[in-house]
Amino acid sequence: METVVRMNGVVALIAEKLVDRGYFQTKSEAFRTAMLELGHKYGLTDPRELEDELVIRKMDKIDREIDEGKRKLIPLDEVLKKSRAMRAKGK
Repeated sequence: METVVRMNGVVALIAEKLVDRGYFQTKSEAFRTAMLELGHKYGLTDPRELEDELVIRKMDKIDREIDEGKRKLIPLDEVLKKSRAMRAKGK
């Protein structure tokens, strides 16, 4: 997921100072770190929970792509047949 954040006023000034003072290489890096800190502060950083949610989101995306015709499923027997043929050719 990509998110565009527009900063102005105090928030922009703080981000600029964090970069200027060398705490972060970019404002984006400072923002990502801030989000992780907020997630930790509010108890949103359980690794198992986050991993489960990311997996579910990825599976949902793949399902949508299949439904939209952007991705297709190949039956296992077809994959195995192609794999064996490639091995037989020495690839």
